Amino acid sequence: MIEELTPRQVWEALMSNPEATLCDVRTTAEWSFVGVPDLSQTGKQPVLIQWQVFPNMQPNPKFIELLAQANVHPTNHVYFLCRSGGRSMSSAQAARAAGYKHVYNVKDGFEGPLDARAHRGGIAGWKHEGLPWKQG
Repeated sequence: MIEELTPRQVWEALMSNPEATLCDVRTTAEWSFVGVPDLSQTGKQPVLIQWQVFPNMQPNPKFIELLAQANVHPTNHVYFLCRSGGRSMSSAQAARAAGYKHVYNVKDGFEGPLDARAHRGGIAGWKHEGLPWKQG
């Protein structure tokens, strides 16, 4: 079972643990047009690796290979983030299966679930919790 942590808990882990890594598994389009977590206060950068490749959304066959190439080691604490928590859970499960021991899913992701008006960002998620992020 993959443990889920709130974005705030993940931020605290990134601030306090030098071996903690945030892996954003959204698509290049999401990074460009929606934004990415700004980890500059932690002295780190998010690792950006698509779990599914835009635009056809096929699984990325090189995901684990790219994780290793980004110097994310199997002993690191790795927090996986997507839009709302689904793709990040799948990527965390794949990393665990590949031998990564400390993997976590960022609950509600970057934008959170849909609200009553079918909009994201108003209920939960990284942005909603007021954590640092940047666009463009």
